[in-house]
Amino acid sequence: MPCRLSFAAIALLSAGLATAGTAGAADAPYRQGASIAAADGPWDYASVDADARRLYVARGDGVLALDLDSGRLTPTLVPGQRVHGVLPLGGGLAVSTNGDSNTATLFNTADGALLASLPTGTKPDAVVRAGKLVAVMDGKQGDITLIDPAARAVVGHIAVGGALEFAAADAQGHLYVNVEDRNELVVVDLPGHAVLARRPLADCDGPTGLALDPATGVLVTACSSGRAVAMNATDGHVLASLAIGQGADAVILDARNHRFLIPCGHDGVLTVLSQDASGVPAVTAIVPTEKGARTGALDPVTGRVYLPTATFEAAKAGGGPSMVPGSFHVLVLEPAQ
Repeated sequence: MPCRLSFAAIALLSAGLATAGTAGAADAPYRQGASIAAADGPWDYASVDADARRLYVARGDGVLALDLDSGRLTPTLVPGQRVHGVLPLGGGLAVSTNGDSNTATLFNTADGALLASLPTGTKPDAVVRAGKLVAVMDGKQGDITLIDPAARAVVGHIAVGGALEFAAADAQGHLYVNVEDRNELVVVDLPGHAVLARRPLADCDGPTGLALDPATGVLVTACSSGRAVAMNATDGHVLASLAIGQGADAVILDARNHRFLIPCGHDGVLTVLSQDASGVPAVTAIVPTEKGARTGALDPVTGRVYLPTATFEAAKAGGGPSMVPGSFHVLVLEPAQ
């Protein structure tokens, strides 16, 4: 049964953490900062291009870009068709996925110039770096499209099965992929184009976000049901199963501090997991954000966290909630000094 954290439960947990000597309200690792308005519309994953000093947000009509130093906003750096993910590659290049056109776009980050439009499987979603290649999770088709950005070409496909969500790669040629409808984490051999293992996520309903700390070899999966599962990437040993907020859709790695940041959109909190000396994560802070903030990205230079979100009206009978006009924005969390 999914474990739901109410606001009362969050308050109790936060109080317990403070009593135990971990981050309470007075010494939380983040505080709310600026709110950067942008045009209304859907959004998905966010990413930071440390080289170009930009934040990218996947939008319904393309890629939004925010200059992290000047604050200059480019509403549509490159057009797209229901963009889900944006991956900075360095060297002035990036790749975005287009869920409605079943393509990936390779573009110049300086001016958004289109360099290549490459075919993917059905409903491409997350996109991650995998060695010298780019791996696109074809969410509906259940396979992975491999792209060589240097050749500007698709170089292979790997059949996985199920509804693929986020992924993370290690330096040994493995790709770890969340499969949302099967509640499992799949280990893929990239050079061999084969599935090596399927690891059940027993306490997880709807695995979405995923991050790997390469220094410790710890994977953290966020589950939409209000759990986070920490796993040893090498052997699949489950290190911890932790209660988080509801509605998580991403895990953000803070590599410098060996922390995992999980934006939980339903409850409007950022759950912070910190690793102990042996790499085992625990919940060390719950930071208030806003309802709807379910994805985000960290600027490794400043430590700021950027969370796209909007305000929604209550759902009407027979339909879902609708966005309040003029409410889309990027919430900035400032790190504690």
